Amino acid sequence: MLSIDVLMKANLTSELKLLGPKSEVKILYVRLPCNPIFPIGPIYLADHVHKCFPKIQQLILDLASLPILDVERILINSIKSFKPTLLVFSWRDIQIYAPVDGRGGNPLQNSFEVFYARNPLKKIRGALGGFQLLKSHYGEIWRNQRLVKKGLKYAKKYNPNANAILGGGAVSVFYNQLKKSLPKGTIISLGEGELLIEKLIRDESISDERCFVVGDSPREKLIHEKPNNLIKTACNYAYIQSIWPEFKWYLDGGDFYIGVQTKRGCPHNCCYCIYTVIEGKKVRINPVSEVIKEIKQLYNLGVRGFWFTDAQFIPSRGHIQNAKDILQAIYNEGLHDIHWAAYIRADNLDEELAELMVRTGMSYFEIGITSGSQELVRKMRMGYNLKTVLKNCELLAKAGFKAQVSVNYSFNVIDERPETIRQTVAYHRELEKIFGADIVEPSIFFIGLQPHTLLEEYGLKKGLLKPGYNPMSLMPWTARKLLWNPEPMGKEFGRICLEAFDTNPSDFGRTVMNLLERDYGISSLNDALTVEVKNRPVLAKSLR
Repeated sequence: MLSIDVLMKANLTSELKLLGPKSEVKILYVRLPCNPIFPIGPIYLADHVHKCFPKIQQLILDLASLPILDVERILINSIKSFKPTLLVFSWRDIQIYAPVDGRGGNPLQNSFEVFYARNPLKKIRGALGGFQLLKSHYGEIWRNQRLVKKGLKYAKKYNPNANAILGGGAVSVFYNQLKKSLPKGTIISLGEGELLIEKLIRDESISDERCFVVGDSPREKLIHEKPNNLIKTACNYAYIQSIWPEFKWYLDGGDFYIGVQTKRGCPHNCCYCIYTVIEGKKVRINPVSEVIKEIKQLYNLGVRGFWFTDAQFIPSRGHIQNAKDILQAIYNEGLHDIHWAAYIRADNLDEELAELMVRTGMSYFEIGITSGSQELVRKMRMGYNLKTVLKNCELLAKAGFKAQVSVNYSFNVIDERPETIRQTVAYHRELEKIFGADIVEPSIFFIGLQPHTLLEEYGLKKGLLKPGYNPMSLMPWTARKLLWNPEPMGKEFGRICLEAFDTNPSDFGRTVMNLLERDYGISSLNDALTVEVKNRPVLAKSLR
Protein backbone atom coordinates (compact mmCIF):
# COMPACT_ATOMS: atom_id res chain seq x y z
CA MET A 1 0.00 0.00 0.00
CA LEU A 2 0.99 3.66 -0.30
CA SER A 3 3.15 4.96 2.51
CA ILE A 4 2.97 8.61 3.47
CA ASP A 5 5.70 8.18 6.07
CA VAL A 6 8.37 8.27 3.42
CA LEU A 7 6.88 11.47 2.03
CA MET A 8 7.01 13.20 5.37
CA LYS A 9 10.70 12.67 6.01
CA ALA A 10 12.80 15.72 6.71
CA ASN A 11 14.19 15.78 3.19
CA LEU A 12 11.10 15.06 1.17
CA THR A 13 12.57 15.75 -2.25
CA SER A 14 15.34 13.20 -2.05
CA GLU A 15 13.84 9.74 -2.03
CA LEU A 16 10.10 9.59 -2.64
CA LYS A 17 8.68 6.15 -3.14
CA LEU A 18 5.44 4.23 -3.20
CA LEU A 19 6.02 1.22 -0.97
CA GLY A 20 4.21 -2.10 -0.73
CA PRO A 21 2.97 -4.89 -2.98
CA LYS A 22 1.85 -3.74 -6.41
CA SER A 23 -1.20 -5.97 -6.11
CA GLU A 24 -2.52 -3.66 -3.38
CA VAL A 25 -2.23 -0.46 -5.44
CA LYS A 26 -5.54 0.93 -6.68
CA ILE A 27 -5.49 4.20 -8.61
CA LEU A 28 -8.41 6.59 -9.01
CA TYR A 29 -7.88 9.35 -11.60
CA VAL A 30 -10.05 12.40 -10.91
CA ARG A 31 -10.42 15.09 -13.57
CA LEU A 32 -11.51 18.14 -11.58
CA PRO A 33 -14.43 20.24 -12.92
CA CYS A 34 -13.54 22.33 -15.97
CA ASN A 35 -14.73 22.87 -19.52
CA PRO A 36 -15.66 19.40 -20.83
CA ILE A 37 -12.80 18.88 -23.25
CA PHE A 38 -11.73 15.29 -23.96
CA PRO A 39 -9.35 14.50 -21.05
CA ILE A 40 -6.40 12.87 -22.76
CA GLY A 41 -4.14 13.65 -19.80
CA PRO A 42 -5.74 11.22 -17.33
CA ILE A 43 -6.45 8.80 -20.18
CA TYR A 44 -2.81 8.63 -21.22
CA LEU A 45 -1.68 8.28 -17.60
CA ALA A 46 -4.01 5.34 -16.98
CA ASP A 47 -3.02 3.73 -20.27
CA HIS A 48 0.69 3.99 -19.46
CA VAL A 49 0.22 2.47 -16.00
CA HIS A 50 -1.85 -0.38 -17.45
CA LYS A 51 0.85 -1.21 -19.98
CA CYS A 52 3.48 -1.33 -17.26
CA PHE A 53 1.32 -3.00 -14.59
CA PRO A 54 -1.65 -4.77 -16.21
CA LYS A 55 -2.92 -6.21 -12.91
CA ILE A 56 -3.22 -2.87 -11.08
CA GLN A 57 -6.82 -1.75 -10.68
CA GLN A 58 -7.63 1.72 -12.05
CA LEU A 59 -10.69 3.92 -12.43
CA ILE A 60 -11.20 7.28 -14.20
CA LEU A 61 -13.70 9.72 -12.74
CA ASP A 62 -14.37 12.69 -15.03
CA LEU A 63 -16.06 15.36 -12.92
CA ALA A 64 -16.10 17.76 -15.89
CA SER A 65 -18.87 15.75 -17.52
CA LEU A 66 -21.10 15.75 -14.43
CA PRO A 67 -23.49 18.36 -12.96
CA ILE A 68 -21.45 20.65 -10.74
CA LEU A 69 -23.76 20.19 -7.75
CA ASP A 70 -23.17 16.44 -7.84
CA VAL A 71 -19.37 16.28 -8.12
CA GLU A 72 -18.51 16.08 -4.43
CA ARG A 73 -21.11 13.42 -3.70
CA ILE A 74 -20.04 11.33 -6.71
CA LEU A 75 -16.37 11.67 -5.78
CA ILE A 76 -17.02 10.44 -2.24
CA ASN A 77 -19.22 7.58 -3.43
CA SER A 78 -16.57 6.55 -5.97
CA ILE A 79 -13.92 6.48 -3.24
CA LYS A 80 -16.21 4.48 -0.95
CA SER A 81 -16.85 1.83 -3.58
CA PHE A 82 -13.39 1.70 -5.21
CA LYS A 83 -11.22 2.30 -2.11
CA PRO A 84 -8.18 3.72 -3.92
CA THR A 85 -4.69 3.79 -2.44
CA LEU A 86 -3.65 6.59 -4.79
CA LEU A 87 -5.71 9.54 -5.99
CA VAL A 88 -4.43 11.26 -9.14
CA PHE A 89 -6.15 14.64 -9.55
CA SER A 90 -6.00 16.56 -12.83
CA TRP A 91 -6.58 20.33 -12.71
CA ARG A 92 -6.80 21.74 -16.22
CA ASP A 93 -7.25 25.52 -16.08
CA ILE A 94 -7.69 28.49 -13.78
CA GLN A 95 -7.68 31.88 -15.53
CA ILE A 96 -8.36 33.20 -19.01
CA TYR A 97 -8.37 36.68 -20.53
CA ALA A 98 -10.37 36.26 -23.71
CA PRO A 99 -13.51 37.75 -25.29
CA VAL A 100 -15.49 34.59 -24.78
CA ASP A 101 -18.07 33.59 -22.25
CA GLY A 102 -16.52 31.35 -19.65
CA ARG A 103 -18.00 29.67 -16.66
CA GLY A 104 -18.27 33.03 -14.87
CA GLY A 105 -19.16 35.29 -17.80
CA ASN A 106 -17.08 37.25 -20.31
CA PRO A 107 -13.86 38.25 -18.51
CA LEU A 108 -12.62 40.66 -21.16
CA GLN A 109 -15.90 42.54 -21.45
CA ASN A 110 -16.26 42.83 -17.69
CA SER A 111 -12.70 44.07 -17.29
CA PHE A 112 -12.88 46.58 -20.12
CA GLU A 113 -16.20 48.01 -18.92
CA VAL A 114 -14.69 48.64 -15.50
CA PHE A 115 -11.38 50.00 -16.79
CA TYR A 116 -12.42 51.95 -19.89
CA ALA A 117 -16.18 52.62 -20.07
CA ARG A 118 -17.16 56.29 -19.80
CA ASN A 119 -20.78 55.56 -19.02
CA PRO A 120 -21.13 55.04 -15.25
CA LEU A 121 -23.90 52.50 -15.80
CA LYS A 122 -21.58 50.41 -17.96
CA LYS A 123 -18.90 50.61 -15.29
CA ILE A 124 -21.43 49.34 -12.77
CA ARG A 125 -22.49 46.56 -15.16
CA GLY A 126 -18.86 45.59 -15.64
CA ALA A 127 -18.29 45.63 -11.90
CA LEU A 128 -21.30 43.40 -11.31
CA GLY A 129 -20.14 41.06 -14.05
CA GLY A 130 -16.65 41.15 -12.60
CA PHE A 131 -18.08 40.24 -9.21
CA GLN A 132 -19.75 37.18 -10.74
CA LEU A 133 -16.46 36.31 -12.41
CA LEU A 134 -14.59 36.68 -9.13
CA LYS A 135 -17.19 34.54 -7.43
CA SER A 136 -16.84 31.84 -10.07
CA HIS A 137 -13.03 32.06 -10.14
CA TYR A 138 -12.42 31.87 -6.42
CA GLY A 139 -15.30 29.47 -5.95
CA GLU A 140 -13.70 27.09 -8.42
CA ILE A 141 -10.31 27.33 -6.73
CA TRP A 142 -11.89 26.73 -3.32
CA ARG A 143 -14.05 23.87 -4.65
CA ASN A 144 -11.17 22.05 -6.36
CA GLN A 145 -8.95 22.36 -3.30
CA ARG A 146 -11.83 21.09 -1.18
CA LEU A 147 -12.29 18.11 -3.53
CA VAL A 148 -8.61 17.20 -3.19
CA LYS A 149 -8.68 17.52 0.60
CA LYS A 150 -11.96 15.71 1.05
CA GLY A 151 -11.07 13.03 -1.48
CA LEU A 152 -7.82 12.28 0.31
CA LYS A 153 -9.57 12.32 3.69
CA TYR A 154 -12.08 9.70 2.57
CA ALA A 155 -9.43 7.60 0.85
CA LYS A 156 -7.51 7.43 4.12
CA LYS A 157 -10.59 6.05 5.90
CA TYR A 158 -10.23 2.88 3.85
CA ASN A 159 -6.47 2.94 3.34
CA PRO A 160 -4.65 4.94 6.05
CA ASN A 161 -1.54 5.22 3.88
CA ALA A 162 -3.39 6.51 0.84
CA ASN A 163 -1.90 9.53 -0.87
CA ALA A 164 -2.63 11.94 -3.70
CA ILE A 165 -0.90 13.32 -6.78
CA LEU A 166 -2.07 16.62 -8.24
CA GLY A 167 -1.15 17.59 -11.80
CA GLY A 168 -2.47 19.24 -14.95
CA GLY A 169 -1.94 22.52 -16.77
CA ALA A 170 -3.19 24.75 -13.95
CA VAL A 171 -1.03 23.03 -11.37
CA SER A 172 2.06 23.19 -13.57
CA VAL A 173 1.68 26.96 -13.95
CA PHE A 174 0.49 27.92 -10.47
CA TYR A 175 2.22 25.33 -8.29
CA ASN A 176 3.94 27.96 -6.13
CA GLN A 177 0.55 29.36 -5.16
CA LEU A 178 -1.38 26.11 -4.83
CA LYS A 179 1.22 24.43 -2.62
CA LYS A 180 0.14 26.65 0.29
CA SER A 181 -3.37 25.26 0.59
CA LEU A 182 -3.10 21.54 -0.18
CA PRO A 183 -2.69 18.60 2.22
CA LYS A 184 0.87 17.93 3.36
CA GLY A 185 2.38 14.93 1.63
CA THR A 186 0.48 15.54 -1.61
CA ILE A 187 2.78 15.10 -4.59
CA ILE A 188 2.63 17.99 -7.03
CA SER A 189 3.45 16.90 -10.58
CA LEU A 190 4.56 19.42 -13.19
CA GLY A 191 4.06 18.65 -16.86
CA GLU A 192 3.96 14.96 -17.68
CA GLY A 193 3.21 12.39 -15.04
CA GLU A 194 3.60 8.95 -16.63
CA LEU A 195 7.09 8.18 -15.41
CA LEU A 196 6.42 9.71 -12.00
CA ILE A 197 3.58 7.27 -11.30
CA GLU A 198 5.51 4.39 -12.83
CA LYS A 199 8.49 5.03 -10.57
CA LEU A 200 6.29 5.32 -7.49
CA ILE A 201 4.77 1.94 -8.23
CA ARG A 202 8.16 0.40 -8.96
CA ASP A 203 9.42 1.66 -5.61
CA GLU A 204 12.08 3.77 -7.37
CA SER A 205 13.36 7.19 -6.49
CA ILE A 206 11.48 10.09 -8.08
CA SER A 207 13.99 12.73 -7.03
CA ASP A 208 14.81 13.44 -10.69
CA GLU A 209 11.16 13.87 -11.73
CA ARG A 210 9.54 17.28 -12.10
CA CYS A 211 7.62 17.11 -8.85
CA PHE A 212 7.72 18.06 -5.21
CA VAL A 213 5.79 17.26 -2.06
CA VAL A 214 3.56 19.73 -0.25
CA GLY A 215 5.35 20.54 2.98
CA ASP A 216 8.68 20.68 1.22
CA SER A 217 10.02 23.50 -0.96
CA PRO A 218 10.12 22.85 -4.71
CA ARG A 219 13.48 23.08 -6.41
CA GLU A 220 14.22 26.51 -7.82
CA LYS A 221 13.01 26.81 -11.44
CA LEU A 222 11.53 23.32 -11.24
CA ILE A 223 9.16 24.07 -14.11
CA HIS A 224 12.11 24.79 -16.41
CA GLU A 225 13.67 21.36 -15.96
CA LYS A 226 13.57 19.12 -19.01
CA PRO A 227 10.81 16.50 -19.29
CA ASN A 228 11.66 12.84 -19.78
CA ASN A 229 12.01 11.33 -23.24
CA LEU A 230 8.92 9.16 -23.04
CA ILE A 231 8.07 7.29 -26.25
CA LYS A 232 4.30 7.09 -26.28
CA THR A 233 2.50 4.12 -27.81
CA ALA A 234 -1.11 3.88 -28.97
CA CYS A 235 -3.64 4.23 -26.21
CA ASN A 236 -5.58 1.02 -25.51
CA TYR A 237 -9.14 2.34 -25.73
CA ALA A 238 -10.71 -1.05 -25.09
CA TYR A 239 -9.12 -0.88 -21.65
CA ILE A 240 -9.96 2.81 -21.17
CA GLN A 241 -13.63 2.10 -21.84
CA SER A 242 -13.60 -0.53 -19.12
CA ILE A 243 -12.37 1.92 -16.45
CA TRP A 244 -14.02 5.17 -17.57
CA PRO A 245 -17.82 5.29 -17.25
CA GLU A 246 -18.08 8.77 -18.86
CA PHE A 247 -16.32 7.76 -22.08
CA LYS A 248 -19.55 7.25 -23.99
CA TRP A 249 -20.67 10.75 -23.01
CA TYR A 250 -17.98 12.21 -25.27
CA LEU A 251 -18.74 9.81 -28.11
CA ASP A 252 -22.42 10.74 -27.97
CA GLY A 253 -21.50 14.42 -28.21
CA GLY A 254 -21.36 14.14 -31.97
CA ASP A 255 -19.62 17.41 -32.74
CA PHE A 256 -16.93 16.93 -30.14
CA TYR A 257 -13.38 16.58 -31.39
CA ILE A 258 -11.62 13.67 -29.75
CA GLY A 259 -8.01 14.43 -28.83
CA VAL A 260 -5.03 12.53 -30.24
CA GLN A 261 -1.47 13.54 -29.45
CA THR A 262 1.24 13.07 -32.08
CA LYS A 263 4.11 14.84 -30.32
CA ARG A 264 5.08 16.75 -27.20
CA GLY A 265 7.12 19.89 -26.78
CA CYS A 266 7.47 23.20 -28.59
CA PRO A 267 10.82 24.63 -29.78
CA HIS A 268 9.75 28.29 -29.89
CA ASN A 269 10.24 31.19 -27.48
CA CYS A 270 6.99 33.16 -27.64
CA CYS A 271 7.27 35.68 -24.83
CA TYR A 272 3.90 34.95 -23.21
CA CYS A 273 3.45 31.22 -23.79
CA ILE A 274 3.68 28.49 -21.16
CA TYR A 275 3.69 25.49 -23.53
CA THR A 276 7.47 25.58 -23.77
CA VAL A 277 7.98 25.35 -20.03
CA ILE A 278 5.27 22.76 -19.42
CA GLU A 279 6.14 20.39 -22.28
CA GLY A 280 9.76 21.43 -22.83
CA LYS A 281 11.50 22.84 -25.89
CA LYS A 282 12.55 19.46 -27.22
CA VAL A 283 9.95 18.04 -29.60
CA ARG A 284 9.36 14.35 -28.93
CA ILE A 285 7.58 12.57 -31.79
CA ASN A 286 5.25 9.64 -31.20
CA PRO A 287 5.77 6.84 -33.75
CA VAL A 288 3.47 7.30 -36.73
CA SER A 289 2.34 3.67 -36.55
CA GLU A 290 1.24 4.17 -32.94
CA VAL A 291 -0.62 7.39 -33.75
CA ILE A 292 -2.52 5.58 -36.51
CA LYS A 293 -3.34 2.64 -34.23
CA GLU A 294 -4.87 5.07 -31.76
CA ILE A 295 -6.88 6.88 -34.44
CA LYS A 296 -8.16 3.58 -35.87
CA GLN A 297 -9.38 2.43 -32.46
CA LEU A 298 -11.38 5.61 -32.04
CA TYR A 299 -12.60 5.44 -35.63
CA ASN A 300 -13.92 1.93 -35.03
CA LEU A 301 -15.82 3.31 -32.05
CA GLY A 302 -17.58 5.77 -34.32
CA VAL A 303 -15.35 8.83 -33.89
CA ARG A 304 -15.03 10.98 -37.02
CA GLY A 305 -13.75 14.25 -35.55
CA PHE A 306 -10.16 14.42 -34.28
CA TRP A 307 -8.14 17.20 -32.69
CA PHE A 308 -4.36 16.86 -32.76
CA THR A 309 -3.61 18.20 -29.30
CA ASP A 310 0.06 19.00 -29.92
CA ALA A 311 1.26 22.45 -28.96
CA GLN A 312 1.94 22.74 -32.70
CA PHE A 313 1.09 20.02 -35.21
CA ILE A 314 3.98 21.23 -37.41
CA PRO A 315 6.33 23.00 -35.00
CA SER A 316 9.17 23.51 -37.51
CA ARG A 317 10.11 22.79 -41.11
CA GLY A 318 11.98 19.77 -39.83
CA HIS A 319 8.63 18.27 -38.83
CA ILE A 320 6.92 18.67 -42.21
CA GLN A 321 7.76 15.09 -43.15
CA ASN A 322 6.31 13.75 -39.91
CA ALA A 323 3.03 15.54 -40.63
CA LYS A 324 3.03 14.11 -44.16
CA ASP A 325 3.68 10.61 -42.84
CA ILE A 326 0.77 10.84 -40.38
CA LEU A 327 -1.70 12.19 -42.93
CA GLN A 328 -0.60 9.81 -45.67
CA ALA A 329 -1.03 6.89 -43.27
CA ILE A 330 -4.55 8.13 -42.41
CA TYR A 331 -5.38 8.25 -46.11
CA ASN A 332 -3.84 4.84 -46.80
CA GLU A 333 -5.94 3.31 -44.03
CA GLY A 334 -9.06 4.38 -45.91
CA LEU A 335 -10.23 6.83 -43.22
CA HIS A 336 -11.68 9.15 -45.84
CA ASP A 337 -14.73 10.35 -43.92
CA ILE A 338 -12.97 11.92 -40.96
CA HIS A 339 -12.41 15.58 -40.19
CA TRP A 340 -9.60 16.93 -38.08
CA ALA A 341 -8.28 20.16 -36.58
CA ALA A 342 -5.06 21.41 -35.04
CA TYR A 343 -2.90 24.35 -34.13
CA ILE A 344 -0.47 24.72 -37.01
CA ARG A 345 2.56 26.81 -37.85
CA ALA A 346 1.42 27.93 -41.28
CA ASP A 347 4.98 28.90 -42.16
CA ASN A 348 5.88 25.21 -42.09
CA LEU A 349 4.08 23.87 -45.15
CA ASP A 350 4.79 22.84 -48.70
CA GLU A 351 2.49 22.05 -51.61
CA GLU A 352 2.42 18.30 -50.95
CA LEU A 353 1.52 18.76 -47.29
CA ALA A 354 -1.17 21.32 -48.11
CA GLU A 355 -2.80 18.86 -50.49
CA LEU A 356 -2.62 16.08 -47.92
CA MET A 357 -4.21 18.29 -45.27
CA VAL A 358 -7.19 19.02 -47.48
CA ARG A 359 -7.46 15.45 -48.80
CA THR A 360 -7.53 13.94 -45.31
CA GLY A 361 -10.29 16.22 -44.04
CA MET A 362 -8.75 19.20 -42.26
CA SER A 363 -11.88 21.10 -41.26
CA TYR A 364 -10.45 23.76 -38.99
CA PHE A 365 -7.07 25.10 -38.01
CA GLU A 366 -5.73 27.86 -35.82
CA ILE A 367 -2.80 30.14 -36.56
CA GLY A 368 -1.39 31.98 -33.58
CA ILE A 369 0.53 34.73 -35.40
CA THR A 370 -0.53 37.25 -32.70
CA SER A 371 0.01 40.25 -35.00
CA GLY A 372 -0.10 41.12 -38.69
CA SER A 373 2.98 43.29 -38.27
CA GLN A 374 6.24 41.47 -38.91
CA GLU A 375 7.98 43.95 -36.62
CA LEU A 376 5.81 43.03 -33.64
CA VAL A 377 5.92 39.31 -34.43
CA ARG A 378 9.69 39.51 -34.23
CA LYS A 379 9.63 41.48 -30.99
CA MET A 380 7.37 38.90 -29.40
CA ARG A 381 9.85 36.18 -30.40
CA MET A 382 7.16 34.33 -32.34
CA GLY A 383 9.54 33.12 -35.05
CA TYR A 384 6.92 33.57 -37.79
CA ASN A 385 7.73 34.82 -41.28
CA LEU A 386 4.42 36.42 -42.20
CA LYS A 387 5.20 36.47 -45.91
CA THR A 388 5.75 32.70 -45.81
CA VAL A 389 2.49 32.24 -43.92
CA LEU A 390 0.63 34.02 -46.75
CA LYS A 391 2.33 31.92 -49.42
CA ASN A 392 1.45 28.72 -47.59
CA CYS A 393 -2.14 29.82 -47.05
CA GLU A 394 -2.32 30.29 -50.82
CA LEU A 395 -1.14 26.68 -51.16
CA LEU A 396 -3.98 25.54 -48.88
CA ALA A 397 -6.55 27.56 -50.84
CA LYS A 398 -5.20 26.18 -54.10
CA ALA A 399 -5.50 22.65 -52.67
CA GLY A 400 -9.21 23.31 -52.07
CA PHE A 401 -9.41 24.23 -48.40
CA LYS A 402 -12.83 25.80 -47.81
CA ALA A 403 -13.41 25.21 -44.10
CA GLN A 404 -12.72 27.52 -41.16
CA VAL A 405 -9.50 29.33 -40.27
CA SER A 406 -9.06 31.01 -36.90
CA VAL A 407 -6.29 33.62 -36.78
CA ASN A 408 -5.32 34.60 -33.25
CA TYR A 409 -4.41 38.25 -32.74
CA SER A 410 -3.21 39.42 -29.33
CA PHE A 411 -3.31 43.17 -29.64
CA ASN A 412 -1.13 45.59 -27.76
CA VAL A 413 1.46 43.19 -26.39
CA ILE A 414 4.67 44.82 -27.56
CA ASP A 415 5.15 48.31 -28.91
CA GLU A 416 1.73 48.49 -30.53
CA ARG A 417 0.97 51.82 -32.22
CA PRO A 418 -1.29 53.16 -35.00
CA GLU A 419 1.01 52.10 -37.82
CA THR A 420 1.23 48.49 -36.58
CA ILE A 421 -2.57 48.41 -36.23
CA ARG A 422 -2.86 49.46 -39.86
CA GLN A 423 -0.39 46.73 -40.79
CA THR A 424 -2.39 44.06 -38.96
CA VAL A 425 -5.58 45.17 -40.73
CA ALA A 426 -3.78 44.96 -44.10
CA TYR A 427 -2.45 41.51 -43.31
CA HIS A 428 -5.84 40.21 -42.24
CA ARG A 429 -7.50 41.58 -45.36
CA GLU A 430 -4.96 39.67 -47.41
CA LEU A 431 -5.87 36.45 -45.60
CA GLU A 432 -9.52 37.19 -46.39
CA LYS A 433 -8.63 37.56 -50.07
CA ILE A 434 -6.93 34.17 -50.00
CA PHE A 435 -9.61 32.14 -48.22
CA GLY A 436 -12.72 34.34 -48.21
CA ALA A 437 -13.91 36.73 -45.52
CA ASP A 438 -16.52 34.25 -44.31
CA ILE A 439 -13.87 31.57 -43.74
CA VAL A 440 -11.21 33.59 -41.92
CA GLU A 441 -12.21 34.44 -38.36
CA PRO A 442 -10.03 36.87 -36.41
CA SER A 443 -9.88 35.73 -32.79
CA ILE A 444 -9.03 38.69 -30.59
CA PHE A 445 -7.17 38.02 -27.36
CA PHE A 446 -5.36 40.07 -24.80
CA ILE A 447 -2.45 38.26 -23.25
CA GLY A 448 -2.85 37.06 -19.72
CA LEU A 449 0.54 37.46 -18.09
CA GLN A 450 1.48 33.97 -16.92
CA PRO A 451 4.13 32.81 -14.45
CA HIS A 452 7.41 31.37 -15.75
CA THR A 453 7.24 33.26 -19.06
CA LEU A 454 9.57 35.84 -20.61
CA LEU A 455 6.80 38.42 -20.25
CA GLU A 456 6.64 37.82 -16.51
CA GLU A 457 10.42 38.05 -16.31
CA TYR A 458 10.26 41.41 -18.05
CA GLY A 459 7.48 42.64 -15.74
CA LEU A 460 9.45 41.74 -12.62
CA LYS A 461 12.66 43.24 -13.99
CA LYS A 462 10.99 46.55 -14.83
CA GLY A 463 9.09 46.75 -11.58
CA LEU A 464 5.70 46.35 -13.27
CA LEU A 465 5.13 43.36 -11.02
CA LYS A 466 6.36 42.96 -7.47
CA PRO A 467 8.13 39.77 -6.31
CA GLY A 468 5.64 37.56 -4.52
CA TYR A 469 2.63 38.85 -6.46
CA ASN A 470 -0.25 36.39 -6.79
CA PRO A 471 -0.82 35.46 -10.48
CA MET A 472 -4.01 33.63 -9.50
CA SER A 473 -5.59 36.84 -8.26
CA LEU A 474 -8.44 38.41 -10.20
CA MET A 475 -8.74 41.42 -7.94
CA PRO A 476 -9.02 44.55 -10.12
CA TRP A 477 -5.66 45.98 -9.06
CA THR A 478 -3.95 42.72 -10.00
CA ALA A 479 -6.02 41.83 -13.04
CA ARG A 480 -5.22 45.18 -14.66
CA LYS A 481 -1.55 44.25 -14.65
CA LEU A 482 -2.02 40.63 -15.67
CA LEU A 483 -4.38 41.55 -18.51
CA TRP A 484 -1.62 42.97 -20.67
CA ASN A 485 -3.01 46.08 -22.37
CA PRO A 486 -0.32 48.76 -21.98
CA GLU A 487 -0.59 52.45 -22.69
CA PRO A 488 -0.55 54.54 -24.77
CA MET A 489 -2.82 52.26 -26.82
CA GLY A 490 -4.62 50.59 -23.92
CA LYS A 491 -7.51 53.05 -23.72
CA GLU A 492 -7.93 52.95 -27.51
CA PHE A 493 -8.28 49.18 -27.55
CA GLY A 494 -10.61 49.42 -24.60
CA ARG A 495 -12.81 51.86 -26.54
CA ILE A 496 -12.79 49.72 -29.71
CA CYS A 497 -13.60 46.49 -27.88
CA LEU A 498 -16.42 48.06 -25.90
CA GLU A 499 -17.99 49.33 -29.12
CA ALA A 500 -17.67 45.86 -30.65
CA PHE A 501 -19.36 44.29 -27.62
CA ASP A 502 -22.20 46.83 -27.92
CA THR A 503 -22.74 46.54 -31.68
CA ASN A 504 -22.04 42.95 -32.65
CA PRO A 505 -20.89 40.66 -29.81
CA SER A 506 -21.73 37.52 -31.78
CA ASP A 507 -19.06 38.41 -34.35
CA PHE A 508 -16.65 40.17 -32.03
CA GLY A 509 -13.41 39.53 -33.94
CA ARG A 510 -14.58 40.75 -37.34
CA THR A 511 -16.27 43.74 -35.73
CA VAL A 512 -13.05 44.75 -33.94
CA MET A 513 -11.10 44.47 -37.19
CA ASN A 514 -13.67 46.61 -39.04
CA LEU A 515 -13.60 49.26 -36.31
CA LEU A 516 -9.82 49.37 -36.33
CA GLU A 517 -9.83 49.93 -40.07
CA ARG A 518 -12.50 52.63 -39.69
CA ASP A 519 -10.52 54.54 -37.06
CA TYR A 520 -6.93 53.93 -38.15
CA GLY A 521 -7.07 53.00 -41.81
CA ILE A 522 -5.07 50.33 -43.57
CA SER A 523 -1.42 50.18 -44.61
CA SER A 524 0.09 48.56 -47.64
CA LEU A 525 0.76 44.85 -47.36
CA ASN A 526 4.42 45.54 -47.96
CA ASP A 527 4.55 47.70 -44.82
CA ALA A 528 3.10 44.84 -42.79
CA LEU A 529 5.72 42.42 -44.09
CA THR A 530 8.68 44.78 -43.67
CA VAL A 531 10.61 45.11 -40.43
CA GLU A 532 11.91 48.60 -39.81
CA VAL A 533 14.97 48.80 -37.63
CA LYS A 534 14.11 51.35 -34.95
CA ASN A 535 15.43 52.07 -31.52
CA ARG A 536 12.26 51.02 -29.74
CA PRO A 537 11.79 49.24 -26.43
CA VAL A 538 11.27 45.51 -26.59
CA LEU A 539 8.14 45.72 -24.48
CA ALA A 540 5.75 48.59 -23.98
CA LYS A 541 5.17 50.29 -20.65
CA SER A 542 2.62 48.30 -18.72
CA LEU A 543 -0.36 49.62 -16.82
CA ARG A 544 0.50 50.24 -13.20
